[in-house]
Amino acid sequence: MSLLFLVGPRACGKTTIGRRLAQSRRIPFIDTDALLQEQAGRTVAEIVAEEGWPGFRRRETDALLEAARRCGYPDAPRGVIATGGGMVLAEENRRFLRQAGTVVFLQAPASVLAARLARHGLPSQRPSLTGGDIAREVETVLAERLPLYKATARHWVDATLPVASLCALLRRLCPK
Repeated sequence: MSLLFLVGPRACGKTTIGRRLAQSRRIPFIDTDALLQEQAGRTVAEIVAEEGWPGFRRRETDALLEAARRCGYPDAPRGVIATGGGMVLAEENRRFLRQAGTVVFLQAPASVLAARLARHGLPSQRPSLTGGDIAREVETVLAERLPLYKATARHWVDATLPVASLCALLRRLCPK
């Protein structure tokens, strides 16, 4: 496995699956949202409040490139990178993801994602994208981004599967 990029909406399991898969392979794992916040010294909500979504999106692209660099790109890339849910919005990011590694879309129904966010969402760190209630927001955002996730990813996997099953599937899809 060189670089494996996990894409998908909020709450699809990118960080959980990515961390577990990287641990089992003993390779680096980086979450671009965590890296972005570490570099900025602020939460996503604080960045968006101060710089707006365009400022956040610029930082998101920078975090993607830095994550890949920390995983050895372009010389000897090796690692798992969980991307932010909106990473695919920028054409330059989609192009880089496809060129730099294997992209896997973790897909799940909007109802599952909304339930996960309701249980574990961190509104202070993850600001609303639409200002609507969580279920409506998830449906709206997923509908807008679904074509981008599908067009960017080489593989689409069911993110409602148990974590161990998903990791086993990804090991088969993306061998060392």
